[in-house]
Amino acid sequence: MLKKILKYFSFSIILLGLLVGYLSFFGIETKSFNKLIQDKLSKSDDRLKAKLDKVKILLNLLDFSINIKASDVDLMNEDKKIQLKNISTNFSLGAFLKKEFGIKNVSIESKDSNLKDVVNFIRIYKNSPQLIIFEKMLKKGLINANIKLNFDEDGKIKKNYRVKGLVKDAEIRLLNKDIVSNIDFNFNVQKKLYSIKKAKIQYKGINFLSKEIKIIPPKFSGRHLQIKGDIGHKTINLDSEQLSIFFKQGSENFKNVKLSSDSSFSILIKKNKKIDYVIDSKIKLDKLNYKIDQVKLKEYIPSFKGLIDFEDHEIKLKIEKDVFTAQGEGNYIIGTQPEKIHYKIRVPRNESNRPFSYETKININESPLNIEFLKYQKKENKDSTLFIEGNIGEKNIRFNKILFNESENNFLINQLLLTKDLKIKSINLADLDFVNNNKQKNKILLKRDKDNYLITGEIFDGSKFLEEILTSDHEGGISRFFNNLSSSIKINLDKVFIGDADFLKPLKSDMKFKKNNLINLNLSGYFLDNKKLTLTIRTNANSEKITTLFAGNAKPLVKKYKFIKGFEEGSLDFYSTKKNNSSMSKLKINNFKLKEVPALTKILTLASLQGIADLLTGEGIRFDEFEMDFDNKKRLMTINEIYAIGPAISILMQGYVQDKELVSLKGTLVPATTINKAIGKIPILGKILVGKKTGEGVFGVSFKIKGHPKELKTTVNPIKTLTPRFITRTLEKIKNTEIKIENAN
Repeated sequence: MLKKILKYFSFSIILLGLLVGYLSFFGIETKSFNKLIQDKLSKSDDRLKAKLDKVKILLNLLDFSINIKASDVDLMNEDKKIQLKNISTNFSLGAFLKKEFGIKNVSIESKDSNLKDVVNFIRIYKNSPQLIIFEKMLKKGLINANIKLNFDEDGKIKKNYRVKGLVKDAEIRLLNKDIVSNIDFNFNVQKKLYSIKKAKIQYKGINFLSKEIKIIPPKFSGRHLQIKGDIGHKTINLDSEQLSIFFKQGSENFKNVKLSSDSSFSILIKKNKKIDYVIDSKIKLDKLNYKIDQVKLKEYIPSFKGLIDFEDHEIKLKIEKDVFTAQGEGNYIIGTQPEKIHYKIRVPRNESNRPFSYETKININESPLNIEFLKYQKKENKDSTLFIEGNIGEKNIRFNKILFNESENNFLINQLLLTKDLKIKSINLADLDFVNNNKQKNKILLKRDKDNYLITGEIFDGSKFLEEILTSDHEGGISRFFNNLSSSIKINLDKVFIGDADFLKPLKSDMKFKKNNLINLNLSGYFLDNKKLTLTIRTNANSEKITTLFAGNAKPLVKKYKFIKGFEEGSLDFYSTKKNNSSMSKLKINNFKLKEVPALTKILTLASLQGIADLLTGEGIRFDEFEMDFDNKKRLMTINEIYAIGPAISILMQGYVQDKELVSLKGTLVPATTINKAIGKIPILGKILVGKKTGEGVFGVSFKIKGHPKELKTTVNPIKTLTPRFITRTLEKIKNTEIKIENAN
């Protein structure tokens, strides 16, 4: 009997072992737990429903639990549906017997599901502001997830959950309404960290890649949502719209941009919805064309064609909420050959008045450089370096430092403030030491003292400024560079060249400007032969500007007029009164000689006065006095009278000159022998006009000069009698000359 009992017991043990082993390794499929699973899920959240077929059960003796696994499960939350590939859980048998919550954990593996439905599902258990914002931004996408949840005794999810998966073809609308599309990535969600790996996104046509992005919930990042990671893209060609990602303004000036980038970033989303961010990038710029104002730059760089090409640049870029900074180096091409450039840039990204600051070092070796008003030119294939540091504001451009070095030529400028149209508002220092195109040495220093300026130096070539004073409306040649200049300028120069070989030594001047108008000026200097030059400008009580100029040596001033050649000797007096852009002027030149004046030569030739014409082009014609009375109003010069008298010839002329458009002059020219004969017969006027013999009357020529300044036409007609005006002017000159001689004796 005992044997039978032992036999049955052993058989039962073996059978039970086989059953337990089968349940542990193979399990069974049943529908008996379907209702239990549905009830337990509903207990955790009454909105959560599950639809499932058969359930596979595996026994786990180690913790006296069973593993329940269901395949092809539909998980529903209100009208949202998620299709699961399988769902499994460990169910405590002890808790089941005690009628307690027996589910220890749940593992869910989903099929490709609608991403918005999954986000909604997650919010059942883990709702947060960032999930609400994300759900509103999300437009579409698929997700395949593997979820592991652990439950406490009350059926609540523990904080050691884990969600892993893959997102495909998602699309998000950002807060600024831009679209981020073609989003693919792997993700891993845990209590303290959400991570995204192997991400691919498309933004404004650019395909970005990321190795890893980490999202740290507010509880673990100082009460704010923190996102940090990396992002980059391979070499691509960018258009102006894509460049607007980095530049709010000015992107339309960039052409043919080709680059790649690798960036790290950190974003902080605060509870008040304000966003702080930092992006650090390394950019490899293969090519970029930048369009710039050709007219302004071509004045200084003759080879400039309107585009600056940048090639092979390594750039470190940092973008923050309020500022954009960049530092880089590479090649630029402004002419035909590449040159090196180094730069640092800081650009505010908000609407404040904080300036855009920059610092750059530019090699200018291959290209020529021209500074016309200083008559300086750096020739091509000559090494030079330009360093500039400053900032650009809403209304002003500031150069804290400009330093240009080329061989022995050095230009230093400190604290130069310009308006947007490049007019000088102020300058603290200009130290210039260079040799110009005339091979003249220049060494000059400008310093600012409060609102006033002092210019000193050993030597300076001022011939360009003199040309502009004589041939343009720029009085003093300096105020046109300034904006609303209201200052005193003192000049004390040891030696100033006013031509290739002509100079003043020394030159002293006091100038006073008010609202860019020259109010008063006193200038004096001495030529090499100790003859004096003085220039004064003063403004009287009637707001008339009175200018006087005296040059004991007229030649350096007269020869600036290119159409006059061979001017010798002479002194010059000039007097002018100006008010409201209209002026009345008188110019006198005494005791000088001319060798070549094309218009005068043509008149003499056409008038068959060949002897005098030969004299003009040979030894020259001497004049005792030249006097010009003229008015200026805007671009019109009205010549009331030009009168010149000399031993060989006398001229009386009048007319007008429309600047760069039209010249119209007419006059009378008479050889001196005829004049002397006429004067000798006064006061018997009839004999002057008729003569003692037939055909002996006074003769000369009348002429007209008219046309465009570059295409003047001259006509000449012989005359038998002089006009009363000519005779009157000649008598006045002879009488004045006699008085001067008497006074001298």
